[in-house]
Amino acid sequence: MTSSLPSPLRVAIVGAGPAGIYAGNILTTAVAAVREAEDAGARVEIDLIESLPAPYGLIRYGVAPDHPRIKGIVNSLHEMLDAPPSDAAGGTETAPRRSIRFLGNVEVGRDVTLEELRARYHAVILATGAIRDAVLDVPGADLPGSYGAADFVAWYDGHPDVPREWPLDAASVAVIGNGNVALDVARVLAKPAAALRSTEVPDSVLAGLESSAVTDVHVFGRRGPADIKFTPIELRELGEVAGVDIVLHDEDFDGVDPAAAPNNQLKIMLRTLQSWRTREPSGAPRRLHLHFWHAPLEIVGAERVEAVRFARTAPGAEGVVATGEERTIPVQAVYRAVGYFGSPVLGAPFDESRGVVPNEGGRVDGEPGLYATGWIKRGPVGLIGHTKSDASETIANLLDDARAGRLPEPADSGDLLDDLVAREVAVTTWDGWLALDAHERALGETHEHRRERVKVIPRDEQVAISSAGALAR
Repeated sequence: MTSSLPSPLRVAIVGAGPAGIYAGNILTTAVAAVREAEDAGARVEIDLIESLPAPYGLIRYGVAPDHPRIKGIVNSLHEMLDAPPSDAAGGTETAPRRSIRFLGNVEVGRDVTLEELRARYHAVILATGAIRDAVLDVPGADLPGSYGAADFVAWYDGHPDVPREWPLDAASVAVIGNGNVALDVARVLAKPAAALRSTEVPDSVLAGLESSAVTDVHVFGRRGPADIKFTPIELRELGEVAGVDIVLHDEDFDGVDPAAAPNNQLKIMLRTLQSWRTREPSGAPRRLHLHFWHAPLEIVGAERVEAVRFARTAPGAEGVVATGEERTIPVQAVYRAVGYFGSPVLGAPFDESRGVVPNEGGRVDGEPGLYATGWIKRGPVGLIGHTKSDASETIANLLDDARAGRLPEPADSGDLLDDLVAREVAVTTWDGWLALDAHERALGETHEHRRERVKVIPRDEQVAISSAGALAR
């Protein structure tokens, strides 16, 4: 079969988190296979467009700093973007370009429109993820002292676009949710700050955590222990935090039998929870309470959070049902960890009810040449491994469309980087990221607690340091 791919196949990917990087790498590999087996002239040019100055998305700004195992994924993403330029990626003899070119600090809808991208590339892939908190639709959710988990995660991960300080003046806090994000939030709130000194947590965050007034963290799930969405490793880590007692309630475990769990992962977690029930309190200065069968009804307070009112739940035909019993738990702060929600991309269709770009297999409905992958495609579910398989589906459909001649021909053959520079956009590039990465690692080596890196937080500082790297084309 002879390839009918345009050559070069020009593709823009909006979003440089795992979803976007996987899509770019899979596409590059697929075109390389076409070049070797079918068409020696087949090549691809990909521009990876990111609103932040640095790549990696939620791996850099959404993973708890005490989870280096997950952050290790950065190493494989780095290799995908750091592949040396080749003749298959175009450019000139003296200045070959990479197959995947990183263009950071570029906001679609502000610095360049989606319409402009679609006029310049055969295909545009939206990989913008989901960065907003899903709505907790109960009265009082907007009271002072009620916080979105995504905002708190962005704070402790040093995101450049959130405030540098966080109010940690509440002694008792509630975390509403039973997923990994809820667990991360609860662990960071409860964990002694000294245990985070060797991580890449920013110094400003460490100072805030060191002065925290938190003594009790209550995690509430509306389902039972057999429905937790954690992973065994993360749950086990929770029980190993020094200076923190885990508190469970026997009434939540009526009828729970680890041996009856449908899979080994859940069986391990239920056994872990059961073992914690037999622990004697150590008198630790902080306590982490795990509550099940609690559905939030209202966040209570006159001028700020004072308590949360819950309905006690039980198993029902469609998940859980209210038992008729209500409980009010006094707390001074609430963290809403009920999931993430996608943000619309200006100019692209958007399903406001699901928080995704409507699509079929990654093809955006009614928009030839426009695709989606990752959480903006399927919603904020699944782990990073699912993102890779998700990208494979989108790229397969894109290549099918390219072979069938269904991709629109670009009307503008100019270089996006040239236009951005002409518009005085402070673009950061891969070479710029390498400069910023080296700078942060050097700060870590000389830090009093010797860290792998010390993140540069302010956006303008990131851009300035990145500018030391050449504008690689």
